[in-house]
Amino acid sequence: MVSFPDVPEALTCGDTREEALREALDALVTSFEFYFEGLRPVPMPSAPEDGQDVVTVPHSLWAKVLLLNAMCESSVSQTELGKRLGIPRQNVQRLTDLHHATKIDQLAAAVKVLGHRLELVIR
Repeated sequence: MVSFPDVPEALTCGDTREEALREALDALVTSFEFYFEGLRPVPMPSAPEDGQDVVTVPHSLWAKVLLLNAMCESSVSQTELGKRLGIPRQNVQRLTDLHHATKIDQLAAAVKVLGHRLELVIR
């Protein structure tokens, strides 16, 4: 059984530990979709406990999660974000679609009009 302390909606399981962990990312992304549909901020991950497995969310998806959270924080709808960016609402829907490949520059521009800055760091 796999669960996420910060996203209680995300639950999955497998016959083996390895199988359950393979299913974990899909369960987490599926749960994210409910937050996106409800325009609710996705909870930030807490620090893992010692020995606890960690599921890594791809950067392209995580950037969209951060965009959603910035939209929620600013109480900005997709329509309003489109106006600020000068793009149709349909294009904003793609920005917030977890299954649509979005260029990082488009996400950075969206975050910028919300008063934030998207940063990439190589360590």
